[in-house]
Amino acid sequence: MKIKRQTKIIELIKNKPVETQEELTNLLNDAGFCVTQATVSRDIRELRLTKVSIEGGLQKYALLSSEKQLSARILRTFNDGVLSIEYAQNLIIIKTPEGMAMAVAACLDALSSLDMLGTEILGTIAGDDCIFCAVKSEEKAISAIAKMKEILED
Repeated sequence: MKIKRQTKIIELIKNKPVETQEELTNLLNDAGFCVTQATVSRDIRELRLTKVSIEGGLQKYALLSSEKQLSARILRTFNDGVLSIEYAQNLIIIKTPEGMAMAVAACLDALSSLDMLGTEILGTIAGDDCIFCAVKSEEKAISAIAKMKEILED
């Protein structure tokens, strides 16, 4: 859940000028995350977000060097959690150890938002030990799997 929430924070601050912790807390709650300002404060610290100046003398949260640290954590979880990857037409099926599917699916979402998988994946559904990824076409499935295997080899 933490990786999903922190990934959502990165997505929010990249797409919208977020000025305060309170605003970020409200955006996360609106997105379905039940968080307090204390949780958001810890996430900001862990992600090492900083405030940068924008037009009109305002400031917003921005991600600087911490994207690499978050990426490393995501990649480690992804590498530890993927047992196999197959596809059937426009669906990618990823097998994981029991209880790891949701964490790996969150990693897939994060990798997609960090543009490490391109725009192939439309969405993911995780069970206990299996993930279904919907993609636009069989060709996109093949491309996404190649990118996933490249990440697994690194």
